[in-house]
Amino acid sequence: MVKAARKLEVLVLNPIAQVGLKRLPAERFAVVKEARSPDVILVRSADMHGMAFDANLKAVARAGAGTNNIPIPALSKLGVPVFNAPGANANAVKELVVAGMLMAARNLAPALDFVNRLDKHAKDLEKQVEGGKKAYAGVELPGHTLGVVGLGKIGSLVADAAIRLGMNVLGYDPEITVEAAWSLPSQVRKAHSVDELLRASDFVSLHVPLVEKTRNLVNAKNLKHMKAGAVLLNFSRDGVVDDEAALKSLAAKHLRCYVTDFPSAELIGQPGVVALPHLGASTAEAEDNCAVMVADQVREYIAHGTMENAVNFPDAQMPRESPWRLAIANANVPNMLASISNAMGRRKINIHNMLNKSRGEMAYTLVDVDSPVPEDALEDLRAIKGVLAVRYLPAEA
Repeated sequence: MVKAARKLEVLVLNPIAQVGLKRLPAERFAVVKEARSPDVILVRSADMHGMAFDANLKAVARAGAGTNNIPIPALSKLGVPVFNAPGANANAVKELVVAGMLMAARNLAPALDFVNRLDKHAKDLEKQVEGGKKAYAGVELPGHTLGVVGLGKIGSLVADAAIRLGMNVLGYDPEITVEAAWSLPSQVRKAHSVDELLRASDFVSLHVPLVEKTRNLVNAKNLKHMKAGAVLLNFSRDGVVDDEAALKSLAAKHLRCYVTDFPSAELIGQPGVVALPHLGASTAEAEDNCAVMVADQVREYIAHGTMENAVNFPDAQMPRESPWRLAIANANVPNMLASISNAMGRRKINIHNMLNKSRGEMAYTLVDVDSPVPEDALEDLRAIKGVLAVRYLPAEA
């Protein structure tokens, strides 16, 4: 009797939409909320920096775009890819940015607060409403300029929405990809620096990841370049804006409104601040999209070694040409392909096809061979200097 293959344990650290989890076949995966040595970890916002990982871990997937809550360098050293879902929540964030612009343009937050503080039993209620509304007169969006910093999927959608609302759009992204450039509306004018964009914009929306060079991207120095009465929107990441500098600009009546999805303690209740409780991706549709995307990526990686949307490894897809496949995570060092080929040759294993991709310090190799791979050959591969992890992926019967 053939022993049934062990189900792979998928540890879920946050609620993940069932529409995604159902894409992990029950006969192959066991979704659990507790596991000492999981094969896969699915996460949304849970902080993983204090977690310990062992050699059994094969993949981590974030059902969202940002990965600041995941210890990527530590996982990279283990040869573990960290997948995310870029663009899956883009429409949800775009809609919230548009809502934020409208809230700022029409002074909706203070106007709502004004109405909520009225005495509904007052005899002159209507008079109070009519008298008070003058303080909340706003502006219309058409004809105003929106500056978009970061022109990936979300930034491009925001730019397109603003154009459709009759706004002029200025964009800045020194690292824009060819794919993103093709999807960008042709009406978007190019800025050559953040400072240039801030000077020319009535509204500024940020859509960049939080890395060292984007921390406090908007700060006390360049806030001075913004137009008096301008609006700053941060639906990107906490830390991209120097909140203290934004508050000082608001107090000086230079910045008119700061709309943010990251309500730090110093921002809550401050005049001119519209702080939302991290609602960017909080729609049923976005949660479903993210769950489906990462589940599909994990399933294909486990079965075929396919690497797509890993933040620490290169994309790698190679059609299967053999029932026997090896997936090798390795450091991007010289002579790696020769070492792998030599190890196979010593065991009389013929290589049918090979793909090697690199990304910075990391690399990834897929190898299809013409015969089964014995355990001692796998150990030879694992012993190669620079090899981080080796997975043997024979096709399922």
